[in-house]
Amino acid sequence: MNTPISPLVSVSTKFQSTLPGQVILLPSIFADRYDLNRKYLLSLKTENLLQNYYLEAGLWNPRFLPMDCHGGWESPTCQVRGHFLGHWLSAAAMIYANTGDQEIGGKAAYIVAELARCQQENGGEWIGSIPEKYLDWIARGKTAWAPHYTLHKTMMGLMDMYTYAGNWQALDILVKWSRWFYRWTDQFTRQQLDDILDFETGGMLETWANLYGVTGEKEHLELMKRYDRHRLCEPLLAGQEKLTNMHANTTIPEAHGAARAWEVTGLERWRAIVEAYWRSAVEQRGYYCTGGQTNGEIWSPIGKLSTRLGEKTQEHCTVYNLMRLAWYLYRWTGDVKYADYWERNLFNGILAQQHPDTGQIAYWLPLRSGSVKKWGSPTQDFWCCHGTLVQAHTIYANNIFFRQGNNLVLAQYIPGELTWDHEGVKVCLRLIEDAQLEAENRPNSRAYTLSIRCDHPQEFDLKLRLPWWISAAPIIHINGEDQPARFEPSTYIDFERIWNDDRIQIVFPKTLTTCPLPDKADTVAFMDGPVVLAGISGGGMTQDRNSILLEKVLYGDPADANTLLTADNEREWTYWTGDFRTVNQPENIRFIPIYQVREEKYQVYFPVIKPDQRNR
Repeated sequence: MNTPISPLVSVSTKFQSTLPGQVILLPSIFADRYDLNRKYLLSLKTENLLQNYYLEAGLWNPRFLPMDCHGGWESPTCQVRGHFLGHWLSAAAMIYANTGDQEIGGKAAYIVAELARCQQENGGEWIGSIPEKYLDWIARGKTAWAPHYTLHKTMMGLMDMYTYAGNWQALDILVKWSRWFYRWTDQFTRQQLDDILDFETGGMLETWANLYGVTGEKEHLELMKRYDRHRLCEPLLAGQEKLTNMHANTTIPEAHGAARAWEVTGLERWRAIVEAYWRSAVEQRGYYCTGGQTNGEIWSPIGKLSTRLGEKTQEHCTVYNLMRLAWYLYRWTGDVKYADYWERNLFNGILAQQHPDTGQIAYWLPLRSGSVKKWGSPTQDFWCCHGTLVQAHTIYANNIFFRQGNNLVLAQYIPGELTWDHEGVKVCLRLIEDAQLEAENRPNSRAYTLSIRCDHPQEFDLKLRLPWWISAAPIIHINGEDQPARFEPSTYIDFERIWNDDRIQIVFPKTLTTCPLPDKADTVAFMDGPVVLAGISGGGMTQDRNSILLEKVLYGDPADANTLLTADNEREWTYWTGDFRTVNQPENIRFIPIYQVREEKYQVYFPVIKPDQRNR
């Protein structure tokens, strides 16, 4: 197994991520979804993944369109063809780095070698899946569908193959390709570059920052400067509201670029851009109960979400990319709010937008009443969200534990095992979720056991994140002894001691809660701890825009979920379900976790009429 390359960070961060390969996933829903994703990645034929690169290099020229080739956005007639391979390489690199998976690692290495062959056929620099002239088109104002976005995905995949899989050939391809971009951008004035960057640039800035972090070459620093999107960043820095009705996922990757630029240069302006973007996109704007903020791929007005509930709510790409931005900010600050946000989107975005059986993607997570998830196909869609899908389910292991100097932070309660070298001594931490099967009824809690074993006794500080959704003080025992713990959601509890062979039992009380729309307090969603519930019914609207909207209404107190719902079908065999149903309502509605919804029609937000208003 090749050694992952440590990316350059020129600044001091509060937390450091554990290295790829230090954490393995243990049995859980997350391991199940990871396995589904790996199976899908390997199911795709190598020659089909490469089809558009072969086409551009003159290595694939069928007389007619073959029946067995990738379609949708990967069709040879589509202007964003080839974008998916970059996501595929990034996902494969992470799987290989975390597990040493030789099957997917070998497939990825072969693909990189074939890209090198295509680059040579193209003259030694260009390795795009689309022609160079697409960039010339946007430079002269002619419409082309996001060429920078498309090309960035290949760059991202190559960089991740170098960083995580230790593939030096991938870096060589990327460095050679960067020379073309340096020459191409050298012909433009700053104003002309700003005009070009008004077309979707994806994560180009992050690519150049990553490359500069590896090479230190002045040309790569200059590319960073040229891809600085002043027309977005300067208004944000001035505190102006810039994002409303902008295409959301056009801008989030540009914030990633600013984040990485700060890490490799230390220039405070870059960090200030990231913080301003987060304030505007997330903190000031607010978000749905799921954590999503967009509808129809654009940012909703600040605090005004009730009129944006539609069939295209919450694009998967925005979910994944904002989680990535939260990851940057969490490492920089250690602030629990970013880990809380990441967790909310994990359950109600990443899990909810992957089919539990097929592993396929739902481009959007509709939140209007009578919604139906529209699932993609394995080889005939390849939407942008297909790409973020395959990446999203590879990062679980990398977000469980973080390091703070010689100490540890348990940030996400995803079952996994960390093997850690603490000052030359092997330390193993094993986190599992306790099914709490001894309970008579379904527990109102989530419980975990963290086992710590050291080759020799070791002293270090262990921080446990207390999630935002806990409803009472956690119950924590170390080796059977009760530990004092206060009810302080969204904080840490610290344990500094000498560890050897220890067992920490953690119980987080939870309760059923309502989550109102920010601008409509009497319209609420229901949450069971961190999990959004979806009301299932046979009525409502279909995917037909002209259908009549049949919105279900509940009667009771919108602030008291327990008067509206009760547990339903709570246990089957040796596992607890997450099902609920309505009580004291004219019509019975069953609720299940939104990540379990497959083809059913569902409703997330319910108007709730108080008893004293019912007859008005």
